[in-house]
Amino acid sequence: MTSLTDRARGLWPEENRPWNPEASTSADLSSFLEQLTFASADEIVAMLDDQAPYLVDGQMSVWARNLAYRLACLQRPDDPGLLRAAGDSLYLHGPDWDDTALELKRRADELDGGVPESD
Repeated sequence: MTSLTDRARGLWPEENRPWNPEASTSADLSSFLEQLTFASADEIVAMLDDQAPYLVDGQMSVWARNLAYRLACLQRPDDPGLLRAAGDSLYLHGPDWDDTALELKRRADELDGGVPESD
């Protein structure tokens, strides 16, 4: 089976920055989404780490990156490093998501013992 990271590289190859939908078929995208949906947090984080150098210049599409972080965070809600990375990724998406990004970073600080939990 093709790894999630390899599927992401197929959809968002370095030479096709930013994502070129004509370079990928809907079957490629469907396969990626299916594999992402059922991937472990470890697989998702490995794929995101592989794509990390390209977050700013738009190689991996924003929606795919945000979905991947969301699925990984659902599996690891108490992982401060992952929550911070997800928050950083959301900052790149625009000001509409800044509150969510701040909440992720606040939760990460709380998990690290920096801020007491409040209701």
